[in-house]
Amino acid sequence: MSTTEPKDGAVGETPDRYGAFPRLTPEQLESLAAHGERRRTAEGEVLYREGRPVREFLAILSGSVEIIHDQGGPDERTVAVHGPGRFLGELGLLEGQAAFETAVMRQAGEILAVPVERQRALVGRDPVLGDLVLRAYLGRRYLLIGIGAGFRILGSCYSPDTLRLREFAARNRLPHRWVDLEKDKEAEALLRRFAIRTEDTPVVLWKGDSVLRNPSNSELARLIGLPAPAPSSDAGRCDVLVVGAGPAGLAASVYGASDGLNTVTVDAVATGGQAATSSRIENYLGFPSGISGGELIDRAVLQAHKFGARLMVPAEVGGLTPQDGQYTVTFTDGSRVQAGAVVLTSGVWYRRLEVPGIDRLEGTSVYYAATVHEASLCQADPVAVVGGGNSAGQAALFLAHHASKVHLLVRGADLNADMSRYLVDQVEQHPKIEVLLHTEVRGVAGREKLESLTVEDNTSGERRELRAAALFVFIGARPRTDWLRGVLALDEKGFVLTGTDAQAVADADQWAALGRDPMLLETTLPGVFAAGDVRSGSVKRVASATGEGAMAIRLVHEHRERRGNLAAADSEGHRPTAGGSVSSR
Repeated sequence: MSTTEPKDGAVGETPDRYGAFPRLTPEQLESLAAHGERRRTAEGEVLYREGRPVREFLAILSGSVEIIHDQGGPDERTVAVHGPGRFLGELGLLEGQAAFETAVMRQAGEILAVPVERQRALVGRDPVLGDLVLRAYLGRRYLLIGIGAGFRILGSCYSPDTLRLREFAARNRLPHRWVDLEKDKEAEALLRRFAIRTEDTPVVLWKGDSVLRNPSNSELARLIGLPAPAPSSDAGRCDVLVVGAGPAGLAASVYGASDGLNTVTVDAVATGGQAATSSRIENYLGFPSGISGGELIDRAVLQAHKFGARLMVPAEVGGLTPQDGQYTVTFTDGSRVQAGAVVLTSGVWYRRLEVPGIDRLEGTSVYYAATVHEASLCQADPVAVVGGGNSAGQAALFLAHHASKVHLLVRGADLNADMSRYLVDQVEQHPKIEVLLHTEVRGVAGREKLESLTVEDNTSGERRELRAAALFVFIGARPRTDWLRGVLALDEKGFVLTGTDAQAVADADQWAALGRDPMLLETTLPGVFAAGDVRSGSVKRVASATGEGAMAIRLVHEHRERRGNLAAADSEGHRPTAGGSVSSR
């Protein structure tokens, strides 16, 4: 990255071309100084090191700081140089993750160090400072992802476990780089350097010495510093447990925590749900130029942290049991937590395309999401998208920036039937997108990766071959509710019944004893609510899910007023958290 000499910064300082490296005003530095301490620094002093947690927000008062990737390793390089007025860190600082880079004093000077918890509180009270820091941290995270900083995943493109690790890293927006065992020239050297056998892959490499052989998602999360629960059988306690961290779950987290409820939110894979895989959401209120799903979710996560919600990823729910007017939620790792109320926001999975031979290509060239992770694999090849809804339209537009051509395959006769008009206009006008109506996939060809599709016109029966290096499927969704069968009422498709629908099949005696009927978002179990895509009859939109998540917390309050089931405060007035005993869905 080139550097220039700024008028008011250090010699060789990296210019702020993308808004990722802003400068604090003297007034902002003065405000921060009241909550931190000044420290003299020496040339060459390491302020924080890659792979280790960062506990302080650091601003430069004098001197300059060099940000280095893979310091001391074969891939060492300077990411940026900062001078007086700038601050250090990136998104992981606010989310409790380990640093993805090393900060070293290039020129001796003075820094201002503010404990992260105090800095979070200041950011929450000062919207101007808060927006400045948040925008910078989001920009820096995406810059790190773009240059391949962070850990490396070494594995074959044909390995399901390699795909699992790459998907986990991409869905959690973690800086990383994939080294393909089949094609990358660097792979053989890495195998020799770390004495790794091919059969031991995939492996995760970080900081030059950390090697995880085919780690689980939880093991990778702990390496990075994500708040993944440690296996434990001890029960924790919270006022509200939110199961699922998509838009509905994050809205419930923000409103629950901001209302003073001890709120724990868990998710099996990543924060964001399906919304995080959207390249751009253009019809979300308040963002006239649109916003990527990833940025929207990162903002929501920071907001939830600001109010004190605890988010834990990955953790998968395995069971829900009523107990003394409350609920014990168990997890697949054997841990459990007790909650006064539960909000189900576990969302949906996209449905699989039932075509002979497609299962062997899933993960290598057949995908159910279209993010930067999947798009990077397309290069300049033609691809196909199956579906006629908004998700398919957004994916087609996004992939058109990477692929040479995008075939949008729609089973119906009219693109307007299920897709928003603004998306229809963009799709139909894009020179790289070909819309094929009345079209269904009948076959796939390719030995190890997809090479072509057999498609059929469902009105004439005519078939033809389409060359495609990847297939993206968006044909509807099924709810993540298998673990709830037999526990509460679901509709014929597996979505959770709430309100009057729940009342029609609920245990009348149980509700009569309470003197009320199920509330609007309440299930057949008192104190268990459902919001967002997982709820039967919900509107499958981000804005709707967010509204329902907020509404669910209002209903939780009404339920609690009748039962008085607050988590007990300790002797100092603090509410206990779920500790390390929770895992998620």
